[in-house]
Amino acid sequence: MSITDLASIEALERQNPNPFEHLTSTYQMIADGAALNPNNTALSFFISADTYATPSTWTYSEWLQDITRAANCFRRLGIGRGDVIAYVLPNLPETHLCIWGGETAGIVFAVNSLLEGDSMRQLLENAKTQWIVTLAPTPNPEIWDRVEEALSLWSNASTKPKGVLAIDPLRHLPGAPQGTARVERSAGLPDSIAGLPVLDFHQELAKESGQALDFEPPQAQDIASYFCTGGTTGLPKIARHTHRNETANVLQLAAMAPKLMQPGKTLFTCLPLFHVNAQLGTGLAVFACGAHSLLAPPAGYRTPGLMENFWAICAHHQVASFSGVPTAFAGLLQASTQSHDLSSLMYAICGAAPMPVELLNKFEAATGMKVLEGYGLTESTTVASICPADGEQRVGSIGIRIPWEQLKTAVLDDRGAYVRDANTDEIGVIILKGPNKFAGYLDEAQNTGAWVTIPDDPETWLNTGDLGRIDADGYIWLTGRKKELIIRGGHNIDPKMIEEALAAHPAVALSAAVGRPDKHAGEVPVAYVQVSEGATVSAEELLTDLTARLSERAAIPKDVIIIDALPLTAVGKTFKPALVMREIEYVVRNEATQLGIDLNAVVVEQDNKLGIVAHITLPSDKHQMLEETLALYTFKTRLQSSD
Repeated sequence: MSITDLASIEALERQNPNPFEHLTSTYQMIADGAALNPNNTALSFFISADTYATPSTWTYSEWLQDITRAANCFRRLGIGRGDVIAYVLPNLPETHLCIWGGETAGIVFAVNSLLEGDSMRQLLENAKTQWIVTLAPTPNPEIWDRVEEALSLWSNASTKPKGVLAIDPLRHLPGAPQGTARVERSAGLPDSIAGLPVLDFHQELAKESGQALDFEPPQAQDIASYFCTGGTTGLPKIARHTHRNETANVLQLAAMAPKLMQPGKTLFTCLPLFHVNAQLGTGLAVFACGAHSLLAPPAGYRTPGLMENFWAICAHHQVASFSGVPTAFAGLLQASTQSHDLSSLMYAICGAAPMPVELLNKFEAATGMKVLEGYGLTESTTVASICPADGEQRVGSIGIRIPWEQLKTAVLDDRGAYVRDANTDEIGVIILKGPNKFAGYLDEAQNTGAWVTIPDDPETWLNTGDLGRIDADGYIWLTGRKKELIIRGGHNIDPKMIEEALAAHPAVALSAAVGRPDKHAGEVPVAYVQVSEGATVSAEELLTDLTARLSERAAIPKDVIIIDALPLTAVGKTFKPALVMREIEYVVRNEATQLGIDLNAVVVEQDNKLGIVAHITLPSDKHQMLEETLALYTFKTRLQSSD
C-alpha cells in the first residue's frame, strides 16, 4: 500500500492494526528476509574507493550462516541474554556480524571508535561489558590504542571484560581469500591487551556451525542493544532498545517507502554503524526485505576518494538509495554526475540535522533524486517521521508521522508535566509513543523527565525535548531543540561537556555553549564566558586551555566570546535562546560584509509559529544576493526593503 499522506497511514493502520505480533527478534527478521531468495546478494563491501568494482560479496545463505556463527561464538564465550558485548569498530562486514550475532546471543553496545580512552572506559564500565570486539593493531593502531587505554584505566579490576576479539581488516584486501571464517590466526596479533586475552574474531567464527543456533533465540521484549545518546562527545546516556523496538521500527520505515524496501534494490551505507540510522535504516531494514546492502569502506563518507567516485559507485552498483547528513549532500554536489547512468537512484534520505532549502533544491536538480527529510532519535529507535516517498514533499518539514506510532505536540509546564495538546500550527514539545518507543536509559536516574504522563492514558509518552508544530495536514515542522544539543555535521555535541571543561578554569565564573549556524556543518560550537570578578584572561587563553581538556575534536568551539554577563531567565538560569539569536545576527552581518552589503537593521526574534526568525532590512537591489547566500543556512529569514 502506497503512503501518500496522513489519511493513507490511518487507512493502513485500520487494515493491519498490529503487524509486529509475529516478529520475535532481529535474527528472525533477517532469517525471514534471507528465505525470500537465499541466492540473492545480501552484502557487498569494498575496502577502498578505488576497489568499488570488485567488492567482497555474501549471498543471503552465506550471510545468515555467518550471523549464526557469530551468535553461537558469543554464546560459547559466555554471552547470555543479559550480558553485554561492545564493539569499537569502523564500518566492516564484521561490524554487522557482531551486531546481529551479538543481539541474538545477548546485548550489543555500539561505541563510537573516535572516543578517547577515559570516556570510552566510563561507558564500557557503566554498561558492564563482558567482551569487546575491535580492530587489530595493524595496519593502523589508532582504535586499538584507544581500547587499550580504556582497559588500562579500568577502575575495578574485578569487573574488567573477559577479553577482546580482534578483527583483521586486511582480510578484505583484493586478492585475499574470500569468506569470513579463517582457521589461522592473523599475523602479528598480540596475545593480550591490558592483561586481558586477545582472540582472533575470524578464527573463533571458524569453530562454529552456521546451520542453526545452539540456543533458544531471544524474544520480542528482550533487550537487544545499547546506544549512546545525548551527544557523541562527553559521556552520553546509554539508551536501551528491545528486539520489538528494532523490528517494529524497520517495518514502520519500510511501510513509508515500499517501492524501495524490496529484493533487487541496493541501498548504500556510508554513515557509521555505531549510529542507529546506518545500523537499522540501511542495515536491518535492508536485510529484512531481502534487498542488497552496499557497504562503503571503513571511514564511510570520509574515505579518501569516495566523494569523487560516489556517482560512479552508484552507477556501477545500481544504487537506489542512501542516507546522509547535510554536509555529505553539500560535498556530493561538488562531484560531477555527468557520464554516469543514475537512473536507478530513487530517494536520498537526510537526517541528523535540518537541510537548508537551497541545498535540497540544488541536490534534487543535479541528481534527479527525491530527498526525503526525516526526523528521529535514538529514543524513538531510529525514525519517527519522514516525508512520504510517494506523497508531497514540503521543503523544510520533517514529514509526517510513521505508521503505528502516535506523535503530537503538547504544551508542558516548567516541570515537564502535561498541560494540554498543542493546537494546529501551535509550537509545543514533540511527544510520541508506539512500538518504537525505547525501553529507557540504562541509568534509571536519567529516566526522570524522559516520559510524559497524560490523564486517562495508561501508557507514557516519550518527551523528545524537541519543539515543533504540526500543520493541518499532519506535516511536522521543527522550531527548536529544547535539549540544546549542538549538531555539527550530523554529530551531536552536548554543550554541558564544553561548559564543564570551561568551569575547570579558575578565571571562569559562568559559561554557555551554543551552536553557531554554519553553511557547511549545519552548526559549529561557540562558547560564551562570564569571567570571575577580579580575574583577567583572554579568549585565546581560554580556547587553548579548553582544547587541551576536550577529548573530542568536534566539540572544540569555533570561538570563545567573553561577555560581561550571561543572559538569565527570571529564575536565574542561563537563557540560551538569546545567545542563539546573537549568533544568527553575527552570521547574517558577517555574510553581508563578505558580499559588500550594508545592512540597515537586523532583528532576530522568537516567532510563535516559525521559531527564531531574522528580520533583515537592506536596499531592495541587494535582496536576491543576500537571500541566495542565507538560503544555505537553516534559520529562517525575512527581508525588508529600506528604500
